Amino acid sequence: MSQSMHRNIYEQALTVFSNCHGGTGDLPHCELFAGKEFDAPIHFFNYTTLPPGCSIGDHPHQNDQEIYILLSGTGVMTLDGKEVPVCAGSVTVNRPYGTHGLKNTGTEDMRVLVLEVGCGE
Repeated sequence: MSQSMHRNIYEQALTVFSNCHGGTGDLPHCELFAGKEFDAPIHFFNYTTLPPGCSIGDHPHQNDQEIYILLSGTGVMTLDGKEVPVCAGSVTVNRPYGTHGLKNTGTEDMRVLVLEVGCGE
């Protein structure tokens, strides 16, 4: 690998995830980069849109961390059962073996980048 990679979020074909992790609604989504494209222990780098009222249901992870970067919108991130308000510019790191979810509580689309990194790999 060890080559430069470049993609434009807005030029990627989106697929729709319905009821992601038991959440609500249809989420337009794309995998910007797959784990096999990285030299580091990165599992994926994704772009997701949550329309108003839609959510990613609370779900657990194993020995990895997910980093959520909100590009637009407002909502609530649930981290191990605790609700944390989030907005454009929020960056949230979910701990290994923790649970998390995300809900768009605003009136505009929430655009999110999600990066999953393995721990101890």
